[in-house]
Amino acid sequence: MAPLPPGIRFIVSFSRDQWYRAFIFILTFLLYASFHLSRKPISIVKGELHRYCTTLHEGQVEFSSWSQKASGSLHHQPADNETDCSWAPFDQDNYQQLLGALDYSFLCAYAIGMYLSGIIGERLPIRYYLTFGMLASGAFTALFGLGYFYNIHSFGFYVVTQIINGLVQTTGWPSVVTCLSNWFGKGRRGLIMGVWNSHTSVGNILGSLIAGYWVSTCWGLSFIVPGVIVAAMGIVCFLFLIEHPKDIACSSSLAVLKGCENGTHRFRLQKQVFTDNKNKPLDPEMQCLLLSDGKHPVHQNHVIVLPADGGSSTAAISFTGALRIPGVIEFSLCLLFAKLVSYTFLFWLPLYITNVDHLDARQAGELSTLFDVGGIFGGILAGVISDRLEKRASTCGLMLLLAAPTLYIFSTISKMGLEATIAMLLLSGALVSGPYALITTAVSADLGTHKSLKGNSHALATVTAIIDGTGSVGAALGPLLAGLLSPSGWNNVFYMLMFADACALLFLIRLIHKELSCPGSATADQVLFKEH
Repeated sequence: MAPLPPGIRFIVSFSRDQWYRAFIFILTFLLYASFHLSRKPISIVKGELHRYCTTLHEGQVEFSSWSQKASGSLHHQPADNETDCSWAPFDQDNYQQLLGALDYSFLCAYAIGMYLSGIIGERLPIRYYLTFGMLASGAFTALFGLGYFYNIHSFGFYVVTQIINGLVQTTGWPSVVTCLSNWFGKGRRGLIMGVWNSHTSVGNILGSLIAGYWVSTCWGLSFIVPGVIVAAMGIVCFLFLIEHPKDIACSSSLAVLKGCENGTHRFRLQKQVFTDNKNKPLDPEMQCLLLSDGKHPVHQNHVIVLPADGGSSTAAISFTGALRIPGVIEFSLCLLFAKLVSYTFLFWLPLYITNVDHLDARQAGELSTLFDVGGIFGGILAGVISDRLEKRASTCGLMLLLAAPTLYIFSTISKMGLEATIAMLLLSGALVSGPYALITTAVSADLGTHKSLKGNSHALATVTAIIDGTGSVGAALGPLLAGLLSPSGWNNVFYMLMFADACALLFLIRLIHKELSCPGSATADQVLFKEH
């Protein structure tokens, strides 16, 4: 009998359940990366919406970045040999405030909608809810770009498009976090979600490159192409997304052990209890991850199926009930300021690079992707450290403490040349994105499956929406404040960002103190539960 080819041996070395988990991991990664891909074009196109061009000869113009004119008065009037090439209504002296208002309209709608999205998402099938959101988001992202082809110069048109797009994009985050948490337990959650959360940076990078490709020639396509991609991923979501392991009888549906319910039955592990190398029993969710890994098979006689007790545990949690979960308020307020910093970079970094390093819109967009590259490593690093130390709040606090002085150094060194800008983009991206990534993923999932919920898995979407919704308030304020402060100098923008990092750290002080004062190794979730 011929030996199996190496590729086939690799495939069969993993169980059916492991392949499904890998598939859901990759699919949800791509789905939310496409959301972020569609948010990036506005930051790339800003430099194109307000610019000047110098006449070379009849019918031909040479474009120069707005930053080269910014060295003069903000009320600069083109000379006889210059032509204003800005896109109305962004050709006014207050163009920075108008661009900031576009960011604010999207993010404010996103923040308000997020509080409702989690509550609605708990009551609807995730696959349908997410598909609708992606199709609608693709349509309104493309609609913004159609303003270029139809020569639309109404500021109201662009604001309304941003508002509706912000609302429909709120379907994304609670849905993908809930779906991923259904498939993965608490074991190594920080590392798993740290890697998974790199979809934010990957989406930003792809969005920058796609938008940058057309920004100088046909900026309408910078929105239409990402819109088409999001809509296409919505169709993929409808065809392939599996909300819960129980839908295909995967063994990880047994995560509801020791009396926890799935709405129809209760599962209780009768015999096999896994232990770690130190002969300590693993937590039920970690046991569940080992059920079908090829090393620890669970037989039918190891499981007792009991009727559910009226399904009360599956009732959706109320908004106020979610707020009473220990740690939700503190992490929500911390994320408000952490996300303020992150989204200010997301929406204004290309314009800052254009100003400081005198690059055109496309080059600035490409260079700004280094911030997101740093963010990938920062999110993974935060997850690994928090898993190892079992201290989520302390990990966030350490990175926030280092981020504030790093931002000051960035504002100083970035003016010294391109090489310095590259180095500081990577470092700043890691420290700014690390806490943001950890709170929106592993921390949200921890709190959404908190012990005080007694197995109610339906709380996760609401908890995730509350935390990310509160953070989105900061995301709305950051770009708006940047638009108001940047005319007086970019240093004032960086002072605002450093102050926001300090405030984020302040809201974690109590949780950090509890983690550090707790004897032995304990997670923030365990520390907070002891208080109740």
